[in-house]
Amino acid sequence: MTPSQLRTLAAVAEAGSVVGAAEALHVSQPAVSASIAALAREVGVPLAVRQGRGLALTPAGTTLARYANRVVGLLGEATEAARAEAGAAALLRVAAVTSAGERLVPELLAPYRREHPEVGVALEVGPRDRVWRLLADHAVDLVVAGRPPQGSALTVYGRRPNTLVVVGAPTVAAAWVGAAWLLREPGSGTRATTEALLDELGIDPPRLTLGSNRAALAGAAAGLGVTLAPREEVGRGLVVADVPGTPLDRPYYLAGHAELPATARRFVALAREHGLGG
Repeated sequence: MTPSQLRTLAAVAEAGSVVGAAEALHVSQPAVSASIAALAREVGVPLAVRQGRGLALTPAGTTLARYANRVVGLLGEATEAARAEAGAAALLRVAAVTSAGERLVPELLAPYRREHPEVGVALEVGPRDRVWRLLADHAVDLVVAGRPPQGSALTVYGRRPNTLVVVGAPTVAAAWVGAAWLLREPGSGTRATTEALLDELGIDPPRLTLGSNRAALAGAAAGLGVTLAPREEVGRGLVVADVPGTPLDRPYYLAGHAELPATARRFVALAREHGLGG
């Protein structure tokens, strides 16, 4: 059982097909199929079955893929931790929800890189569900997002205030009761907060899914409707709508596992100096 085989299995599970896994790994489809077959022989149970022209994972294959994600993540973490402790070029791996990844994290990465130019940076920006899953699988060292999932054994290294308000173009914000609401992608924490706010307000307005923080803000500025966003986004054609129950306090948290590689420990120290206090 090799890291390459486990990585291939995890890619098939993520992509949902051999074709998608081959594209993600930049290898041929026969190479993916051969890797899965070799892994199945070693495990001793079928991991995939033929489905049309491709393969579909069996329940055993899906279970092993979950473990494969963690193993591959831990191997990457171990490699970067060892390189960092030896003073060699290493990689800082961070994930952030979209709103934090577009504003907050880049502002922290710039001074970090100035102090540690030898360290590479991999920043993944995505919805809440995905970034916490990446951390659980050790695919990243740190996450900047809303409150960590309940029951998780994660360590919170910092916290930064984040106030959410409803924004829109001036004429739309003034008449927000009849406006459409622009929602983020499924899995987004801001989307879930918006849905909860609408339930509390007892209204069922038209909903438009625009798929990202920037797209929702651009749509609001263009007059498509209103959207829930950090207060810092006010301006550039956006004003605050006077919606009951707002503003909302939804701080960002900097979280990770209890044991961090040196690259991540240095990022935590710098983040605290720049307002993400513990």
